[in-house]
Amino acid sequence: MSTNDHHHDGHGGNGHGHSNERMVSVRVLRQENPHSGSHWESFEVPYEHGMNITTVLLRIAANPVTTDHHETTPIAYDSCCLEEVCGACTMVINDRVRQGCSALVENLLKDSPEGITLQPMTKFPVVRDLLVNRKPMFESLKKIKAWVHVDGYYDLGGGPRISQKEQEKAYPLSCCMTCGCCVEACPQFNDHSAFIGPAAISQAVLFNAHPTAKVDRDDRLAVLSGAGGITDCGNSQNCVKVCPKGIPLTDSIAQTGRDTTIYKFRQWFGR
Repeated sequence: MSTNDHHHDGHGGNGHGHSNERMVSVRVLRQENPHSGSHWESFEVPYEHGMNITTVLLRIAANPVTTDHHETTPIAYDSCCLEEVCGACTMVINDRVRQGCSALVENLLKDSPEGITLQPMTKFPVVRDLLVNRKPMFESLKKIKAWVHVDGYYDLGGGPRISQKEQEKAYPLSCCMTCGCCVEACPQFNDHSAFIGPAAISQAVLFNAHPTAKVDRDDRLAVLSGAGGITDCGNSQNCVKVCPKGIPLTDSIAQTGRDTTIYKFRQWFGR
């Protein structure tokens, strides 16, 4: 497969293209349902300036014909904001986990001129093709109570003031979009481990620092100091390398290590 200019007498293998049109080779790992096996399918789509992986998938959906002239189904994937804000379109692109909406084809081909490979994340159950069920991440957020409790939905008035310094520390943590990149890269987050994952740990730090949410601080620390908590982190630091928002996850992990140690001492000495 090649991304060089193709010279055809007619249309390309998937019905696209004319003479001298640059084509992009795309291999997709497909899976019909959660219980079926997976298989590869190859496609070619015309190159467009500024196109991203979401555009590639839309072009394939418009004419789902493989390079060997086999008519197939559109590729299932998840997407929403198309602005790298919602985290829905996370997938493994050229062996690196990232968002489809912000992965530009031009940049991908610089590192991999032979083409592009798309695979679903491996740490979550596959629903279909590139679409996975990220429920384990949301269950982790439930465990550490990643929210601010309120007494009701009426106007409660202004909350406690937060200093500029505290805001600047909290803001990067609040950028988490539960995309799954960090847990996909984490060797400790898998089917054989109860590890809660770096995203949940970082969110616990965020809410423990919140003047209202810290009422549940000890409940969070109890979870983080137990099975599947901070002691299960292997400190590989893969998470911070792949986070699309640049969240200081390793700082949160270090902070949690200190906080859970103090929490345990307080439990032992009844304070």
